[in-house]
Amino acid sequence: MRMPTTLARSFTLTALLAAAGGAAAQTPVANPMPDGSRDMYLGLGLQSANRYEGGSGRHLLLMPVLQAEWSNGVFISGASAGMHWSGSEGLEYGPLLSLHPGRSERGRALTGAGLSGTGSNTALPPLLMGGWPAMTRMTGMPDVPRRLEGGAFLTWYLNPQWRLANSVLYGAGRERDGLRATVDLQRVAAAVAPHHTLSFTAGITLADAHYNRALFGVTPAQELVGANFVRRPYAPGGGVKDVHAGVRWNWALAPSWMLTSGAHAARLAGDAKASPLVERPTSVTAWSALAYRF
Repeated sequence: MRMPTTLARSFTLTALLAAAGGAAAQTPVANPMPDGSRDMYLGLGLQSANRYEGGSGRHLLLMPVLQAEWSNGVFISGASAGMHWSGSEGLEYGPLLSLHPGRSERGRALTGAGLSGTGSNTALPPLLMGGWPAMTRMTGMPDVPRRLEGGAFLTWYLNPQWRLANSVLYGAGRERDGLRATVDLQRVAAAVAPHHTLSFTAGITLADAHYNRALFGVTPAQELVGANFVRRPYAPGGGVKDVHAGVRWNWALAPSWMLTSGAHAARLAGDAKASPLVERPTSVTAWSALAYRF
């Protein structure tokens, strides 16, 4: 089995429950690893992100970090887990599980519904002074629960520094029928100074109609006229959901300590961008965390 020798150079350290639009976990680079061994990072940091994908408001979150790999091929990378099945030098593939974040009526990531929660929050918000409701584009919209998605990943190395990372995942949305796929061109960690590395990624996300309708759709019963917006019924189709790019900086403070920081920007496209729920099509996530290697 071919596994990593150092996670600090090849892993993206990400939150276990990253907010929507947050930094995406990457599958690890396969390198030799002794049988029965493992490599693991644990840490904590801060993440600034949009409250929901397409929303204009922001929030600051504590970000737990978990990154691990075992010699049998199993790995955990942030909110994703999988297993390497390939023994090839230039090709990696295998099954993949991922926790897709939820969204509440106020646009916040759900924290209490669990992996398969089906809670709904359709009550109007508290009244402002004067008796007028504080309506937003999310007022009256049902919650989108967190979901456990299943699928696969495939990574093809163009050379030792560049790779195409692809994944397909199914199970997001209220009905657990959303399908999404990601295609990324990634630059594996490049040393820019002693103990400092930079990594880059750019790509697109595609989604089917079930996924887009769960996250960006509006039914006739959810039509709403606000002070500064009109939320008309909207049934988006599938296609390109967003284009995105990111950068990551790792600073090896000591043999067992690392500071990892980065930023990720995504811009909605196609039918997702045209949704009446979208306040701002571009979302930016920034994070910084301190991690300890076991």
